[in-house]
Parts: sequence; structure tokens; C-alpha cells
Amino acid sequence: MCGFCRVPEPIRIPLNLNNQSETIRGAELIRTSKLCRDAKDGKFLRYLYEDCRTVYDAFHRGARESNSGQCLGSRENQTKPYQWLHYNEALLRARNFGCGLTHLGLRPGAYVGIYSQNCPEWVLTEQGLYCYSMIIVPLYDTLGVEVCSFIIRQAEMNTVVCGDDQKINMILDQAPPCLKRIVYIGEVKKDTLLRAKKQGIEAIKFEEVEKLGSANINSYPEKPPKADDICTVCYTSGTTGNPKGVMLSHENVIADVSAVMLQLGEHKPNRHDVMISFLPLAHMFERCCQIAMFMQGGAVGFFCGDIRNLMEDMKALKPTVTPTVPRLLNRIHDKVMSTVNGSFVKRNLLRMAINSKLAEMKRGILRKNTIWDTLVFKKVQEGMGGRVRLLVVGSAPLSGNVLTFVRCALGCVVVEGYGQTECVAPATLTIQGDCIPDHVGPPVACCCVKLVDVPEMEYYASAGQGEVCVKGTNVFKGYFKDPERTRDTIDRDGWLHTGDIGMWLANGTLKIIDRKKHIFKLSQGEYIAPEKIENIYIRSIYVSQIYVYGESLKSCVVAVVVPDVETVKEWALENDIPGTLSVLCNDERIKAMIMEDLIQLGKESGLKSFEQVKDIYLHPDPFSVQNGLLTPTLKSKRPQLKAYFKPQLEDMYSKLD
Repeated sequence: MCGFCRVPEPIRIPLNLNNQSETIRGAELIRTSKLCRDAKDGKFLRYLYEDCRTVYDAFHRGARESNSGQCLGSRENQTKPYQWLHYNEALLRARNFGCGLTHLGLRPGAYVGIYSQNCPEWVLTEQGLYCYSMIIVPLYDTLGVEVCSFIIRQAEMNTVVCGDDQKINMILDQAPPCLKRIVYIGEVKKDTLLRAKKQGIEAIKFEEVEKLGSANINSYPEKPPKADDICTVCYTSGTTGNPKGVMLSHENVIADVSAVMLQLGEHKPNRHDVMISFLPLAHMFERCCQIAMFMQGGAVGFFCGDIRNLMEDMKALKPTVTPTVPRLLNRIHDKVMSTVNGSFVKRNLLRMAINSKLAEMKRGILRKNTIWDTLVFKKVQEGMGGRVRLLVVGSAPLSGNVLTFVRCALGCVVVEGYGQTECVAPATLTIQGDCIPDHVGPPVACCCVKLVDVPEMEYYASAGQGEVCVKGTNVFKGYFKDPERTRDTIDRDGWLHTGDIGMWLANGTLKIIDRKKHIFKLSQGEYIAPEKIENIYIRSIYVSQIYVYGESLKSCVVAVVVPDVETVKEWALENDIPGTLSVLCNDERIKAMIMEDLIQLGKESGLKSFEQVKDIYLHPDPFSVQNGLLTPTLKSKRPQLKAYFKPQLEDMYSKLD
């Protein structure tokens, strides 16, 4: 039978897609997973396997499941092949590292920082700490000197593992008195080592700690953690003030990972899978994906460190499982769209390809061997290594048209989750085989979800809308040394208040529609949620980034728009408008075109007239972590954006007045 004729069996869907969650009787209208019968009685999933109740257990289980197969992969540069550490090697090195730290004076319950890009040593550090019941505290790669210093000081860390010379120097710039030791992974300059010594901080190579551990392994027997022990303090990057340290137990993490695996069923990771790691390990989304791989005995390969060369790493690694974020998928989608926009034939081919594959998806058929895969989608698939079978999307909303495109183009299971660090990672997850976009699925089996009234925004739970609240075995233990903010976030009954506004759809899935924070009143008394407006306008092909602004003394909102370079330049070329992006940003014709597109998108999405922007300023340079306008998780820093663009915002309002 030819490749084009071979049609696989439809995938097994674990529940009725028209009724995806269970509603508990009562005034609160609580929803639970249909995959966990006991959830209705408040008994949520804690683990999937008897021998896997901690993150320490998960790694050891992977060694058994894989028969010490490939575990951690990396390569020196783009020209070299991936080299692999097998599970038993990784276990030995991790234990040696943990033992070495113990020999240096650390004890169970100690907080140890790690400030490094994703690499095998990151995982070895984490697992080494768990061997002796220590707690890992990731430092964000681009948090900045002051915040890193605050975290080290608050957690009273005397040891931080650093990835390279630059990160060591950042730590040394404002090293708190409690810091006594830096363990470094890469090559470090002599001047940096001398600087550390002058500050009374010992600098020791990662391998030296391993050797210390190996030489003293019999003196320090392992002390594995219990399920209710804290495994990590994961600091969330706030848009204002100091970050909050989210305390997560081993049970929190294992419960969340297990619930996702239960829902994925036969599509969950297995010992034959390979995952690419490029999202920051400092965030729980990436950590949970890796833990799922380890639990099943799968392999994790790390990208070389330059996101611009990610596709080259994927082609070399050929992953089968990929966690990703909307930002990357949007780029893939936009690149394909810009390729076909100039050709009537290509546009029609793409439209027919998507329609054909979508029709098959609606019948539960996922495949990569259609004529459309050969003619239209082959480059997209090959760009991601050609073997991806499971794509997990998280961290931010993904537009429906992009999600549908990705599902058609890759011909694999694509699931989208919703959650936050305070509930580990996903609290809800879309069901494999559900090809309807624009929702985030039902609750996973480790928690339940309810909506509560937000009267000031006219959202009411009785109407199926309100603030999303989560309760279950994945809900965090509180903010580190911050009982006041813990009380503000977790109520007396144990409900985590997320600050997100959701609505229940008729099929029992959750849709995120708004954000409780950042709302403000206009002068006429109307409430504005700028992030809701931004999520609509960002769908414009001409917009790369957008910041919507308003204030209580004004009657309307305005926006700063960073145009999409390729599409704007293409439109300018078609309309005989010359110039660089900076020049085009000052052209009234470009501004009018983008403004018209935004207003049309707003109308189609049901924005009220007072929610539509009345003026825009086009800015040629992207918001970034480096210029202080984005958090490390790529969320807008609204106070900083307001200060940065103060002259432009005032100018727009002066013209409108």
C-alpha cells in the first residue's frame, strides 16, 4: 500500500468531548476531571505509580524503565553530534555531587541556588540535592543583579551553582554576606576567581565537588526526601516589587505530572521518546515536562544555548516530544503565511491542505503521510526534526488559528495547558483528539476548579464566568517567608485564587477570557482590562507586540505597537513606501493601515467602543528582557512600559484632548 493511502486508526479519546468535566452539585459549581472518580469526593490524584512519589523517585524509576538507557544529551556546538549520559551514569554523578556538597557542610533542608542555562549539570544538581533532601532554588537567567541578590539573601543560601563566567560576575556584583561558595560549570576566567576570593567566596569547579563526593561516598549515606518535603522554591517574576518564592513539595510536582500523564493515556511519554529542552528550567512548565520524561525512562537533549539556532538543534536531535510556547509557534505560523501571501496558488494550496487535514482531525485521524504533508507541510515538520508526535503548549494564550495550523502542519497530538507556578504547571489541559481551539481543556485529575464572582468586572459564577480558583494536591504550600501574600492568594478553604478570569464552555472546558489584575476605570466609569484588548489585537499580522494604556482621568485607551517587521515591510513594498522600519513607523499611511486592522479585529471580537484604542504609537524596537520591558517569562512589565513610553502616551492624549 502506498504511503499516501495508509490511513491510521483514529486516536482513542478518553472521554466524551461534548461533556469533558464533572460538575459537583452545590452552589459553588465546582468542576473536576472525569478521569478521577474520587475527585468528586475531594480525593485528588497524588501519584500514578506506587514507586514514584517524589522527584527523586521519578529519576530512579526512569533508570529502571529504560534499563539505564540514554538520559541526558548535549553537544558542544552546531557541528558536533549529541553525546549522551545514560541513566546509571547520571544517577552516580548526581549522588556524587550531592555527597560532595554534604561533605562541604550542607545538610538536609539546605537551600541551594542554581543560576545556569539548561544543561545536563542542571539536572545533575537537582537530583544530587534530592539525594540528600536539599531544596533547589533556581535563579532566572535574566532577572538582574538586585533580584538575584534578594533571592540569595531571603533563602539564606551559602551555595549557588553557576553556569558561566558572566553569571558568576552578576552574583558577585551584589553578593549577600550569607553566600560563601560558588560551584561553577563552565570555564571561568582567573580574574573572576580572584574577584570571588577577595570577597571571601570560595569558587569550586562542578567536577571537583563530584570528586569530593566520590571519595567520601561511604561516609554520607543517601537521605531521600519524603513526599511532603519541599523540593523547590520557584520564584515568580513579578511585574512590580520583589518576586515571590513559591514553595512546592515533591507531592505537588508528582501529582501534577501524574495527572497529565493519566490524561494523555497512550500518548504519554515512554522510554523510546526524546525531548528537546530549550524553555528555561527555572520555570515549572519545563521542569514538569522533563520529570515526565524521566519518570517514563525517556531521554532529554539540550539545545546549544542560542534560540536562533533551535531548529538546527531539533534537526540534529530529532525529538519526539516538545514542550513549547506560543511565541515560537506564532513565528512558525507567520513565516509560512508570509511565504504564501504573495502567491494566489500557494495561498489556495495551504487553504486546501488545512481544510483536508482538519477534516481528518475531526475524525480522530492524525498522520504525516498525506499528499498535503509532502506538498505543503514537509518543511515545517523537518524544521522540528521530522519525528514530533507530542507537542505540549503552555505559558501564554495561543490563538485558535495558530493552534489549528500547528495541528494540521505537524500531524501530531498537540495539547494546551493552563496553570501557574502556584499550582505547579497545568491545572487544566486539552484532551487529545479535541480539535476545537480557543479553550484550555477540563481540570486535570489532581485538582478541581471553580469560578468566583468578580462584580466590579461584571463576571458572575452563576453565569459561568468569574475568577479561576484551583484546589488540590498540586496547590503550593505558600510563599517563602511571606505569610501575608500567601493569605492573599490561598483562602481559608484552600482555594488558590489565580487572578485570571475564565468561563465554562458548554462542553465542560475552561476558556480564559480576562485578567483580574491591571484593570482600571476610565473617566466615564467604564472598567478596562488592557490584557484582554492586547490578546485580541496581537492577532493582527502587522503586530509583533502591543501595550494598551489608559487611566482614570481619560475617557479612552491608546496603545504602543511594535510592528511585525516582515509583514509591514511587505505591505510597504506593495504600496511603494520606501524606508527602514524606523522610517515606516513614522509614516501615517502605515499607522492608518495598522489602526484599521486593529479596529476591525476589535469589532470581530466584540470589543465595546470604549475598549477600542483611539490612537497608536509605532515603535521600531521590540520590548525585551534586556531593555527591562519584559519579565524573564516574557510578560509585559506594565509600570516600566508606562514610564518608558511616558512622552509618547502624553503626546497621544494631548492630541485626543
